[in-house]
Amino acid sequence: MTAPSAASTVPASTATSPSTASKPAVANGAPPPLQSKGGKKILLLGFDLGTNKSCLIAGAASDNDIAVGKIVPSVVGYVKSGIVNGIIPGNADVLFGDDAVKNRLHVQIARPVLDGVVADERAIRDFMKYTRGLIDPSGEAEIRAVIGVPANATAAARDNIRHSVAGVFDRVLLIPEPFLAALGVRDDSRLGQSGYVDPVNNSLFVDIGAGTTDLCLVQGYFPTAEDQISFAFAGDAIDDRILAAIEQVYPESGLSSHKVREIKEAHAYVGPSRKPIDVKVIIGGKARTIELGDVIGDACNALLDKIFENIKRLIARASSDGVEQLLQNIIVTGGGSQIRGIDTELQKRLVAEGYENPKVRVAGQDYQRYVGIGALKAARSARENQWQYVLS
Repeated sequence: MTAPSAASTVPASTATSPSTASKPAVANGAPPPLQSKGGKKILLLGFDLGTNKSCLIAGAASDNDIAVGKIVPSVVGYVKSGIVNGIIPGNADVLFGDDAVKNRLHVQIARPVLDGVVADERAIRDFMKYTRGLIDPSGEAEIRAVIGVPANATAAARDNIRHSVAGVFDRVLLIPEPFLAALGVRDDSRLGQSGYVDPVNNSLFVDIGAGTTDLCLVQGYFPTAEDQISFAFAGDAIDDRILAAIEQVYPESGLSSHKVREIKEAHAYVGPSRKPIDVKVIIGGKARTIELGDVIGDACNALLDKIFENIKRLIARASSDGVEQLLQNIIVTGGGSQIRGIDTELQKRLVAEGYENPKVRVAGQDYQRYVGIGALKAARSARENQWQYVLS
């Protein structure tokens, strides 16, 4: 599989910026070839470290091919004591991703990331080592990773990610996820074509993950703190509201978070009530069919309310000279972009609020990969002196 050209994917920062050295920049084409001090093969990794799922898009520094593309649940399973031989694959002590989910009855589930930030130091270290093995089974390559972080991630949150990859990856860059999503959505082959609207030029991205919802103005330069808004209400918060509503009626339901997430992913919507939504669940060992139309709608509409209020705040920060074009290019991505009606309902609210001719669209079905693809593009655009060494 071949990635689009990385040339000029990350806008050059201005000379007056105090943090120019930390920003990937491309001037007059691709950057010089990367050099490994030890003569090792260099692998570049675009890493979307998600609360529920992570995306790994990797390729050699020497070409534009994608060598590895994987989406794995961000889960570590520590096998419980006393499990008999043959139950756990390979009699392993620790399982990751799908294996951990499939064997969740026999493992202690740990989630390395919650609300977009490191939540479990042991689990994040183990998970990072596991991801390294996925992209470089030999363990012999030099790995340079661009890792997506939530908009407005704190310095402490960034340091926690850097610490988690010490001894795993060799060099890193941390870049806001919505900006990487814009790079991932961008079709480099169409740049310069008449009628093509470049999402990196002037757009507003809404990236709805599991732990956080990130909004970002992407206007041809590396976004500042003022260009970004992040809040901890996203997919997991919807799950919590659905579960709480079910437990009000069935206090002993015992539904797992995994089951509630399945229900949400199958039926999530915003807008007017879509009753009935009848869902079959097992409660107390018995199959029951419960109606969740309003429960699911109320939970999802609560997210829409928060997105709408914060979009208005971000639009107000945009330059008045570019706001007309900005309103034509509002893009929703992330897992939450699959909520039925999220684009049309958000557009209706903007029209009702008086914004002129706004256009809201969903990025597409490849939503799980856009941040990872954008991160790999950024990695291929970064110059040698912009990579940060990872220190323990």
